[in-house]
Amino acid sequence: MPDMRSLRDNITANFHEQLSGLAQLGSDLLRDLRTLAQPGPRMVDQVEAMASVLLAIALAQLVGTQNIGWAAFSGFMVIRSHLAASTQRAVLRVIGTLLGALAGWAVATGVAGHLAIASLSLLLAVTFTMYMALVSRRTYAWLFSGLTFVMVVVESGVPHAAAPAMFAKTRVTEIVLGTTAGLFVSYLSSKTLRRWVPGQRPSPVTSYRQWHPRAAWHALQAGLAAACIPLFSTWVSAPALIQAGITVMAVMLVPLASLEDAKTTLVSRRMVHRFIGCSAGALLAMAILLTCHSNPLMMTAGVCVGVAIGRHIENGPARYSYIGVQFALAFLVVLVPDNYAQASIKPGMERLSGILMGFALLLVIRPGFRLFKRWLQRRVATRLDD
Repeated sequence: MPDMRSLRDNITANFHEQLSGLAQLGSDLLRDLRTLAQPGPRMVDQVEAMASVLLAIALAQLVGTQNIGWAAFSGFMVIRSHLAASTQRAVLRVIGTLLGALAGWAVATGVAGHLAIASLSLLLAVTFTMYMALVSRRTYAWLFSGLTFVMVVVESGVPHAAAPAMFAKTRVTEIVLGTTAGLFVSYLSSKTLRRWVPGQRPSPVTSYRQWHPRAAWHALQAGLAAACIPLFSTWVSAPALIQAGITVMAVMLVPLASLEDAKTTLVSRRMVHRFIGCSAGALLAMAILLTCHSNPLMMTAGVCVGVAIGRHIENGPARYSYIGVQFALAFLVVLVPDNYAQASIKPGMERLSGILMGFALLLVIRPGFRLFKRWLQRRVATRLDD
């Protein structure tokens, strides 16, 4: 059986190659983390991120919003090393969230209890917003339009869910609070720290004005994966379903140039990096929750440590910087409770299970699309021959 032996050898070699790559990645990350407390531009970024997240948490607690962790993560993502970059991200994030919340509310009020219609709306909305995020200059706005739409529509399909209008309003409030915190800290830093440690201005971006078939095909895969999410609403909790939708869009958002190469493995790599980052962030957050016993001071110190690690990795080499963002996301939504007196690891476990669910959907959808594409190409070739 020479063919079977060759196939087995190829699989074994590929497994060892992947394992070696993961070991090297882990070694590089640990080596980079040794410079966590080293003074310099990266430390300034870490201090800014910590201040932004803590202010976002304080504002969210003051207002009494529902999911403080989302406000905290907005504070983390909005603040950049230059005020102009922070402002740009803040504007796009708020506009995208508002549009997604309004569209999600409008659709959710009409599709509540109708799984087929909810799935169809997610298919269309995620496909469109993902395509625009890939080809447009306003990537950040389109991404959050899609993400917020998914959140509102998915939440509305869960039994005993909050009213779509209230849920949409809460999402917008959390984003605005986190964004406000990031802009405020960025402005203060521009008048103090950034006078001695200048940050990086936002890079110019271009849009692709013509029809891009590969981007459309890629976006359709994301839309179909998102469309499957409401089908599990009877058995899976709302936080897990929402995280599944976020995972689908976050993993599928890749640079447009990478879609030109049919052999690219960027999506697979992002899935691996998201899994590594989210798993590490969630595990650290759970460890802090179990050891701090809802002590606000200890949990605040834990937040600072986790945010510093996430931003440090994000500012590291590009080959693994995506891990830092995912680390911070999972860390904050798991650790930061809505009520410090009732901190629990249960919400974190639900959200982590949702991330795994998003992976599972993509692992099924993407190979299925490839098989369908090959079948379609063979059919076209056969017709041309005839």
